[in-house]
Amino acid sequence: MDVSEFEDLIDRLGEDMSCWPDGQRVAAAELLASSHEARALLEEARTLRQALSRPPVHAPAGLAGRIVASASRLNAEASRGEDETAPNPAGVTHSS
Repeated sequence: MDVSEFEDLIDRLGEDMSCWPDGQRVAAAELLASSHEARALLEEARTLRQALSRPPVHAPAGLAGRIVASASRLNAEASRGEDETAPNPAGVTHSS
């Protein structure tokens, strides 16, 4: 088994090698004994699995509303700025 095959097995079967077929598990153990890259891949997969198994992080109450309000304000300010700098091709003047 090479590192590429090992990585494919992790991707398909997960990092828990006890769930792998016997022949592949033995070959993977041999590879792990001799390959720093394989050990790093296994550790990365375990770290990812642990991170994904944690409870989800929830946004603070009202965050979405504050984001929408801020975006609306920025949009309105940008629109006003465009109106003030828009060219006047007909040379029309506005009187107050």
